Amino acid sequence: MGNICRSPTAEGVFRHLAREGALIDKLRIDSAGTHDYHVGKPPDARAQEAARGRGYDLSALRARQVSSRDFEEFDLILAMDQENLANLRRLCPPEHRCKIRLFLSFSRQHADQEVPDPYYGGRQGFDHVLDLVEDASRGLLESLAKAQA
Repeated sequence: MGNICRSPTAEGVFRHLAREGALIDKLRIDSAGTHDYHVGKPPDARAQEAARGRGYDLSALRARQVSSRDFEEFDLILAMDQENLANLRRLCPPEHRCKIRLFLSFSRQHADQEVPDPYYGGRQGFDHVLDLVEDASRGLLESLAKAQA
């Protein structure tokens, strides 16, 4: 929603794994929120701390709100939960709605369909987000690699 917890975590993890898999130069990776609550702010300190504990650096990321250009410029627009999925579909021109999916649709090990918002909880929530995001990021990279083959 505000682009300071889940989505920058996903961006940082996916960017890191894409670099490890030598796909980083073939991808354009970004994150954005559906609301403007935190535009220009860095990721939540708790998200950064949890990510840093697993070797991911989120410090250079800054929150932004999704724009109409995003729907034209990106091949995939991935939502963290059903509420954001609905918001994205509402904002998106009809011809680009096929690009919008839930991020966890790429998960291989978790049955969850939504990445829960850890903002109002403790450290455990941020670690759970990382577990889900790492799994879905690996699944997404695998899907992209297959599409390029």
